Amino acid sequence: MNNVQWTTEDFQVFLINGLDERMEALTQIIRPKFQTLGEVFSAYFSANTGDEFFPHIAKHARRTVNPPKDSWVAFAPYKRGYKSLPHFQIGLWESHLFIVLAIIYEAPEKGEMAERLLAHLDAFDELSENFVISGDHMSPSAVPLDEARHEQLNQLLVRLRDVKKGEFLVGRHIPAEEAIKLSSDEFMRLAEETFDNLLPIYHHMIGK
Repeated sequence: MNNVQWTTEDFQVFLINGLDERMEALTQIIRPKFQTLGEVFSAYFSANTGDEFFPHIAKHARRTVNPPKDSWVAFAPYKRGYKSLPHFQIGLWESHLFIVLAIIYEAPEKGEMAERLLAHLDAFDELSENFVISGDHMSPSAVPLDEARHEQLNQLLVRLRDVKKGEFLVGRHIPAEEAIKLSSDEFMRLAEETFDNLLPIYHHMIGK
């Protein structure tokens, strides 16, 4: 069964006080959905990139006091981790669902990837106006792509290239109140459509 339907309860997990309490709710309520998505979309990326992809569900293992404010499943062509590579994610904040392609500061080749994207800014013109970009994976905020072309987009990519902590995310944010209205089929179609649109940008990132 590939059914994943989001509920108000999923998003309210991030309102639960206490690290242990919130982690228990994440494990029981959200992680089974991430496991399903992990199976479905690791197969999708393997089929559509020619590389074997693996799912990575956030463990939040380093946390000792503060409970996580978001959680996700990531997809990358490396079994032992994803942070050093460009990767795809499906995840939740209390306010919204996100479906994104990300390069975060741990990626050792992010400068080269930024250069490739700067050389292919026109690829972003193929994305619809409801896509967003961000320079910080730790923040729930993002800028609508149609407001960011091309100056702010260029600035984020230059920062990704030149600043050690520079990051870049592009994808879709779906407000929680909209996400819970989607049927399982509607959500899975939306996720696949989003990834279909992001794959050309991913291929530019990796120089393929």
